[in-house]
Amino acid sequence: MSEEEKIFAGKLFDCRCKELRDIKHKAHIICQQFNAMDEYDENRSPLIKEIIGSIGKKYYFQGPIQFNYGCHTFIGENFFANFNTTILDDGRIYIGDNVMFGPNVSLMAASHSLIAEERAAVKYQDGHVSMAEYAEEIHIGNNVWLACNVVVVGGVTIGNNVVVGAGSVVTKSIPDNYLAYGNPCRPIRLITEKDSKLELL
Repeated sequence: MSEEEKIFAGKLFDCRCKELRDIKHKAHIICQQFNAMDEYDENRSPLIKEIIGSIGKKYYFQGPIQFNYGCHTFIGENFFANFNTTILDDGRIYIGDNVMFGPNVSLMAASHSLIAEERAAVKYQDGHVSMAEYAEEIHIGNNVWLACNVVVVGGVTIGNNVVVGAGSVVTKSIPDNYLAYGNPCRPIRLITEKDSKLELL
């Protein structure tokens, strides 16, 4: 079993092995190129498709961006991400249609053991010692808005039509149609027609 296959099987994996470093390096180089380009440069946005698992036809990343793998992230149609999007996609990340990220949103589909020796000194079958990780998927539904400074950790599912308030740390799943916020984030109330702002038009 390859180290990448171990990720998807829910096993501890060697995040510093060459197999995974090579995948990450490609994503990191593309992110550097993207971040160095002018936002009006027509060659900027297509760079995303060189590393992403899949993405819809219409999308926009304000930048700067940082993907860890890129190829483990799958994004639907009409996606928008504001400044400083960080996607640690060791585990797979699935994002639906019409999703918006505010500034400084971080998706963290990677983790380490709480036991220090397991974090930094795991001995693998071939005898070498390295840092170990494990990863759980993140699922984000359709029509979701993650406001500024939201952090989502692995193992979380965010339902359809959810709004997550600024500064929230999402450690547990959020059901459809809820406004949720806090640290830790929790569902506060259903979003209803009373929340409409169409009168501002």
